Amino acid sequence: MNLQQLDYIIAIDTHRHFQQAAKKCFVTQATLSMMIQKLEDELGVKIFDRSKKPVKPTDIGKKIIAQARRIAAEAARVSELIKEEKGEVSGELRIGIIPTLAPYLLPLFLKKYVTDYPQVKLLINEFTTSIIIDRLKDGQLDAGILATPLNDNSVKEQVMFYEKYFLYINKNESGFNKQYVLPVDIDINRLWLLEEGHCMRSQILNLCELKKQHEMEEKIHYEAGSIETLKNLVEKNFGVTIVPELATFNLTASQKKRLRYFKPPTPVREISIATHRQYVKEKLIEVLKETILAVMPEEMKINKKINVLEI
Repeated sequence: MNLQQLDYIIAIDTHRHFQQAAKKCFVTQATLSMMIQKLEDELGVKIFDRSKKPVKPTDIGKKIIAQARRIAAEAARVSELIKEEKGEVSGELRIGIIPTLAPYLLPLFLKKYVTDYPQVKLLINEFTTSIIIDRLKDGQLDAGILATPLNDNSVKEQVMFYEKYFLYINKNESGFNKQYVLPVDIDINRLWLLEEGHCMRSQILNLCELKKQHEMEEKIHYEAGSIETLKNLVEKNFGVTIVPELATFNLTASQKKRLRYFKPPTPVREISIATHRQYVKEKLIEVLKETILAVMPEEMKINKKINVLEI
């Protein structure tokens, strides 16, 4: 058994396809298959069930692959230690970010990060929170940028900032002609929500009595896939929605007139960088956090947190 063979089984588990895994590993499919077969013969077990399409690991294979990912991460840590000792900021950083944050946060810091750290290659994907956690654990992601707390002891959270929630209303909605509103002022039948799977949806439903209203009174059911869709539904139809602070930064003057503040303590969501407890690329993640905080308004940073209600 060697590290190369472990890399091969990790690649097959990631891509669930021998040809794609071989391409990723820069070897022929025949070479990859031969090396996997050799490892299975050595261990005396089948790691993959080749009769399934896509190929799937066996029960014992899942355990072997999980251990292989841990070993690969520890091996990678050696080269990271050398880079840190030399003061180098280079390599590849795989990031997952939730869809309700990506369109608003990424444009704020990406240019600065790429300019300041040209030797770093960023690979960024939008995923829901559950997918980010799973991919952190199996080593497919180095870091996640998402709303916390996650309540998962295997994931380390580094809080960066707090993002206020605002009510976004249709101009014909009644009862919102005051500067501050309460969650109980919101009629669930006139509230547009994100689809299942978005953590922001759960946070909003948990806001005061909204969850009870949702269970008891909902008459219209529509689920949107993005905050921008929710805003468009409000503007062109009826009702209200709830948007996070970063989504308000680029609103037009007329759109800003649709915003209403919640009465203090203001509901917020906590935004963090999450890594697996056995994460490796500490320096890359450290400078990522520093770059994000450098472009954030001072009042949103963790050390400025006052009079807010986490949901």
